[in-house]
Amino acid sequence: MNVCSYVSFLLLCTCSVHGKPTVRKERVHHDTELTKRTHEDNQSYQYDHEAFLGKEEATTFDQLTQEESKERLGKIVDRIDSDGNGYISPEELKSWIKRVQKRYVYENVAKVWTDYDLNKDNKISWDEYKQATYGYYLANPEEFEDDKDQFSFKKMLPRDERRFQAADMDGDLVAGRDEFTSFLHPEEFDHMKDIVVLETLEDIDKNGDGFVDEDEYIADMFAHEDGGPEPDWVRTERDQFSDFRDLNKDGKMDQEEIQHWILPQDYDHAQAEARHLVYESDTDKDQMLTKQEILENWNMFVGSQATNYGEDLTRNHDEL
Repeated sequence: MNVCSYVSFLLLCTCSVHGKPTVRKERVHHDTELTKRTHEDNQSYQYDHEAFLGKEEATTFDQLTQEESKERLGKIVDRIDSDGNGYISPEELKSWIKRVQKRYVYENVAKVWTDYDLNKDNKISWDEYKQATYGYYLANPEEFEDDKDQFSFKKMLPRDERRFQAADMDGDLVAGRDEFTSFLHPEEFDHMKDIVVLETLEDIDKNGDGFVDEDEYIADMFAHEDGGPEPDWVRTERDQFSDFRDLNKDGKMDQEEIQHWILPQDYDHAQAEARHLVYESDTDKDQMLTKQEILENWNMFVGSQATNYGEDLTRNHDEL
């Protein structure tokens, strides 16, 4: 494996070192009253696509015609309607989205399990993970001496070890399925929240003072490269920082404030997504969706968690 391929593999399999995007990037969705949200036309479903943080987009949907998409979506709607009354409630939609989300996480782990379980004992030790992920770097450090990615390797190895230890509930440095799942998807597990917060802090805290100030907060979302005026949304985010992120008004965020920002206790992503889909598709405003209402707004649903961003439309019925 050449160095470039290996670096790409590593950064896909672990938390990448965050660069500075030229467009807006959000680490978390902030709940707003959907009735007050300014909605764009049906060419943009940014909210739906971003509702599932950090997950890969399905590409197989592009292979289906509109008629095929609607037919398969209709079969999924029948499954979502758990009580069979012909109406999809927000709760039914929320439950289905949570099911899709959980299935994605465990399927993702199953997909990569054999890459790390080197001795095929149905467990993954830290040594196995380290060898599979960092083995080339550790065996050939001289190839990275002048490489800008050397810093990434040096940073990610101890960071991954720290995360592995947090996921390793019994402290034996060997992960079973559930432990390895919490390692790869720490945002899904309560006992991993501290790690998620700490890694976020380390990514954004460029001056290393242990806090995130306003400029660091903005730099994580926006790179001011052309020297021109900041976009309106950046100025809005500065107001968000001072009004809602910096809770104790000391000009910076500590770990507790970062947790409040990225892992708010009173925010349910599946519920927000379900409410949004109902709001956009409920033509008679009865707070329920019929199959017809969903099919009339089919393009929004194939770009949402309810269909795993269209991927479920290519699955066999029994796989759902």
